[in-house]
Amino acid sequence: MIKNEHGSITDVPGIKVGHAENIKAATGCTVILCEKGAVGGVDQRGGAPGTRETDVLNPVNLVDVVHAVLLTGGSAFGLDAVSGVMRYLEEKKVGFNVGVARVPIVPAAVLFDLAVGDANIRPDESMGFQACKNASGQPVNQGNVGAGTGATVGKLYGMKSAMKAGVGSASIRLSNGVVVGAIMAVNAFGDVIDPETNDILAGTRAITQKISNKDAPMFANTLESMCKPAGKLILRIASKSNTVIGVVATNAKLNKAQATRVAMMAQDGLARVIRPAHTMMDGDTIFALSTGNKRFDISTIGAYAAEVVADAILNAIRNARTDYGIPACNH
Repeated sequence: MIKNEHGSITDVPGIKVGHAENIKAATGCTVILCEKGAVGGVDQRGGAPGTRETDVLNPVNLVDVVHAVLLTGGSAFGLDAVSGVMRYLEEKKVGFNVGVARVPIVPAAVLFDLAVGDANIRPDESMGFQACKNASGQPVNQGNVGAGTGATVGKLYGMKSAMKAGVGSASIRLSNGVVVGAIMAVNAFGDVIDPETNDILAGTRAITQKISNKDAPMFANTLESMCKPAGKLILRIASKSNTVIGVVATNAKLNKAQATRVAMMAQDGLARVIRPAHTMMDGDTIFALSTGNKRFDISTIGAYAAEVVADAILNAIRNARTDYGIPACNH
């Protein structure tokens, strides 16, 4: 096993990634293309999801493959960008053959970034189409790009104490040529944790730090603050502008049920590095894609899917840049 420190989901054969964004409006979208088709699964957790075409991924339903997955900002408005992805694929004659046409199957998930830039400008059909045109098999650009353009974390006290996040990717090579990769757009309610040190890398900033005391803790610690009287009160009106969304992919052979299991196991990676995870203020959604025919143990694929999801989230934080007046971890 070789861990790819600088790897990305595009290390998985058959996967391309493209970003498109509106910098001024602080929003964008990211498309994961699998034009030859990929078996898909999904796992959604948290109380505030925004998704499209997730039912088609249920193992009991007809369609076996998907042709792209879209991760987008703009809350539910951003689902409009799916139309651009479908137009791009239709022009390439890619889709599920229904006799009179080929219908591209494009599941999608949204995150809420309307509070960062211009809430009246969201990802639309033209942006989704542009993201497809930008797609390639090169290493994924990370940080303030695509669906991560307006992404933030640590919003217990609202945007005034949040920190910048973004898009991150990672991959790992197992034996027999099997690759597992992930791409994540990180927009969590909670804090992002370094699992090796248990330190907060980015999250809710302490109000006292902003006011006067330079020696005060930098972070409020969302989990601990939720139990304090002020935190309990704030939770009643806490920001709903959250959700971590992403895709894991492998060239191992999976059926729809197995892909769903991989997506479920991949959520463990999210929970390892985001605290708290899967809250009522989040709509955490992870898709799983299988592009190949290599035989490999399903439990091992799922276990390493969790590893690359965690790495991708950390990469999103470490590559984020201070912007829109919101500080980032390393910039």
